[in-house]
Amino acid sequence: MLRRHGGLLQIIANGCFLMDTSDGRSERRLVDVALAALGPRAADPHVLIGGLGVGFSLAHAAGQSRWGRITVVEREPAVIDWHRAGPLAALSAKALADPRTEIVEADLVRYLDETSDTFDALCLDIDNGPDWTVTEDNEELYAPSGLAACARVLRPGGVLAVWSAKPSPEFEETLWNAGFQGCVPKRSPLPGAFRTSCTSASALDSKAVVTPRTLLL
Repeated sequence: MLRRHGGLLQIIANGCFLMDTSDGRSERRLVDVALAALGPRAADPHVLIGGLGVGFSLAHAAGQSRWGRITVVEREPAVIDWHRAGPLAALSAKALADPRTEIVEADLVRYLDETSDTFDALCLDIDNGPDWTVTEDNEELYAPSGLAACARVLRPGGVLAVWSAKPSPEFEETLWNAGFQGCVPKRSPLPGAFRTSCTSASALDSKAVVTPRTLLL
C-alpha cells in the first residue's frame, strides 16, 4: 500500500511501515559503497538492485555515469506502476527513461536462480533486512540458499551490498559460511540503519568459483 502522510509517501506492507520519501540517504549510500568497493578496475559495471522501493537507489545509480547497466528487480507490480504512472514518478521518471535502466518484474530469488546475466554489484534493499522481514518468504533471500544464488550471479571481484535495519551478527556468520569474507561493521549516520562492510580477495580460482567482495549495509 502507498500511503500519503503529510507531504510524504509511505510504503506499507502487511500493516508495517517499510520506507518513505523523507530522506533516502541510506538507499543512496547502498549504491555508493558498492561502487566504491569495486574500485577503478571495473569498466562500465553492471549493478543489480534488489527492490525498487520509492526509487532512491535507482535514481542515485542513474545519476552516476560510471554504471554501464542498471537492472532493478521488483516483484510487486503495484510498486512498478507507482513509478511508471503514479505518485512516485516524480522521483524516478528520469532514471526510468535512462537507456541503461531495466526494470524486471520478478521475485528476486527466482530471478537469481533463472537469469543468465552476471553482475559486478548486487545491492539488496529487500524488506527491512535479514533479521526483520515483514513478508515471510523474503527470509529465503537471506538464507544460505539465497546467498548462494547471489554469489552465482556475481562476477569475479563483484560486490554484494545488503541494507540492514539493525546489527546482525547471525547474518554475518551466514555470509561467512556462504563464502563471503572480510566483514567490518560500520554504523550508518542515520538512526536505524546499520552497515557492515565486507571485502575478500576476489578472484576466480581453478574451479571457476567466484569469491565476491561483500558489503552488509
